[in-house]
Amino acid sequence: MTIDLTDGVCVVTGAGRGLGRAMAIELCSRGVQVVGLGRNVADLRAVSPVAGPGFHAVTCDVSDTAQVAAAFSNIATIGPVSILINNAAVYPRRDFLEEDTDSFMRSVAVNLGGTVACTRHALEVMVDRGFGRILNVATFADIAPLPASSAYAVSKGAARIFTRALVADLGDRFPDIVIGDWMPGMLATTMGIPDGLDPAQSAKWGASLALWHDPSLTGTVFEMDRELPPQRSLKRRLLDKALLRKQVIRSLG
Repeated sequence: MTIDLTDGVCVVTGAGRGLGRAMAIELCSRGVQVVGLGRNVADLRAVSPVAGPGFHAVTCDVSDTAQVAAAFSNIATIGPVSILINNAAVYPRRDFLEEDTDSFMRSVAVNLGGTVACTRHALEVMVDRGFGRILNVATFADIAPLPASSAYAVSKGAARIFTRALVADLGDRFPDIVIGDWMPGMLATTMGIPDGLDPAQSAKWGASLALWHDPSLTGTVFEMDRELPPQRSLKRRLLDKALLRKQVIRSLG
């Protein structure tokens, strides 16, 4: 079945700044109707003149489940959700001794809770239509946490587990709802590093991946423009070598 993901809208969370803004602009340039969610009204309004008429700004704090529900009700008047890019995140850069329980959990509420809430609402539409694309913006923060990143590392690591849990629940029943993680690299944004990658360049890769609808992509992880191969056991590696099978690493070109 040929599936045109531009037949519907793409929801990008955290669309007011940084990578989310760049993704919204890039996707609109490719003819996609984009709904950008963000907390800051002024930031979202500043995206519209650059992105063009295909951009629709919806003010929403993804950590607030009532606001997420209202946002997706609003989105339904624009069009059915065919793509969800869970990009919204916070990185407070606080040592754990500077955190209290509430401040720690506020980060979790955005980085994990926002992903869960938006995914749940998007799936209401995708399951009914029988297809869709969910792309979760991920990091390696949980593998090697940096100092002063406990809330960020824990919440983003849990979000990666959430992706795998989604695949376990939905992968067999809904193969045309394609779910995966994407790590955009170290970016020159407020959450990144000064000499990092231009988010506009990373957004080109992310847009291509979001628009790539292939059931074999479910459960995959891409870093920047290349697929990260899954870990293979020694037995599997030896068998592949004996059968002269080479592992194919896909790229975004």
